[in-house]
Amino acid sequence: MNLGAKISNYLKQAGITKTELSVLTGIPLSKISMALSGKRRLSLEEFSNICYVLNKAPNDFITPEAPAFLKQNALAT
Repeated sequence: MNLGAKISNYLKQAGITKTELSVLTGIPLSKISMALSGKRRLSLEEFSNICYVLNKAPNDFITPEAPAFLKQNALAT
């Protein structure tokens, strides 16, 4: 599940609309909608603002993962 989908799921569970998130963060609704649907990436600043207004830690939405080339090297050995 991508970052936008994880944030979108949280918003649904918390009863927060994309419009409310837009107002709280100052990020235009069009950018929020595109990011949550996976059509654009959030900037680090946007992601940080979203985490702040939702009072959530970034790790609540992301899980560190090894880069693909490291995964491939591990499989080859």
